Amino acid sequence: MSEIFRPPVTKIATLAGHRDAVYALTGGAGAAIYSGSADGMVVGWDAADPARDGELLARVENSVYALRHLPELGLLVLGHNFQGIQAIDLTQRKLAHATALPPVAIFEIVASMIRQRLYVALGDGTLAVLTLPDFRIEKLLRLTNKSLRCLALHEGRGELAVGSSDTLTRILDLDSLETKFTLGESTNSVFSVAYAPDGTRLLTAGRDAQIRTWDVAADYVLASQVPAHMYTINHLAFSPGGQYLASCSLDKSIKVWDAATLTLLRVLDRARSAGHGTSVNRLVWPGTENRLVSCSDDRSLAVWQLTMNDEQ
Repeated sequence: MSEIFRPPVTKIATLAGHRDAVYALTGGAGAAIYSGSADGMVVGWDAADPARDGELLARVENSVYALRHLPELGLLVLGHNFQGIQAIDLTQRKLAHATALPPVAIFEIVASMIRQRLYVALGDGTLAVLTLPDFRIEKLLRLTNKSLRCLALHEGRGELAVGSSDTLTRILDLDSLETKFTLGESTNSVFSVAYAPDGTRLLTAGRDAQIRTWDVAADYVLASQVPAHMYTINHLAFSPGGQYLASCSLDKSIKVWDAATLTLLRVLDRARSAGHGTSVNRLVWPGTENRLVSCSDDRSLAVWQLTMNDEQ
């Protein structure tokens, strides 16, 4: 058996400018990334040119926990806590749509362009479904009395994974919104759900610091469980090619894993890598899987470069 290649990872830039904890991060066109913070600012950055200053795209009254780029519509959608959904036209740099939602926190936004729907996870346990491109509320579905924390789409199966603070991950039919499967092995809040790029596995993680892998084709049977961090796992993100998985945690670290085997490849923290000094909240792989961006309670973003072995 060949030895697993462990790519060296180097921090190449710190992106500063936010005035409070950075909670939201999403990729855009090419190497563009967008961040949202407790300071109410939404900022655009270029991961390919991290020396360039960020561009302020919006400033809202409350924290921004959720962002989603819709390239087909040229829009950046932000969850303005306690206010609702706002969509920024990235060409004209102006507000294109605003839809009021129940006055609670907005934790995640995903979009199905096949179904022309936007799905929004709310802090009162409601899943909001909006039509695109008009951002009209189609349905408000109360799934639990605890927060809905994370969402992931499986377009091929027409399914939506919904992770909640009630410890459950529900798999909904994207059209009927009926619950098809309920995954109950987590022992605390589920903060991140992520389908592997090939659609064969769903990974979940959260406050119990475990990464669980579910076999999608086998009706989401639990396939493996890995004690991955010391404290709460805030986010999981597959690299675009599916080779790597990155996880980040309240324990201030980022870990890079072999996605197929969940073999730990690298630990990125302050002591070893000049990493973040506080909770790491979100991750994105912009443009190419060789670059990873993280955001933190320390008000900054970090850009990490994976050095690939050309002989692999």
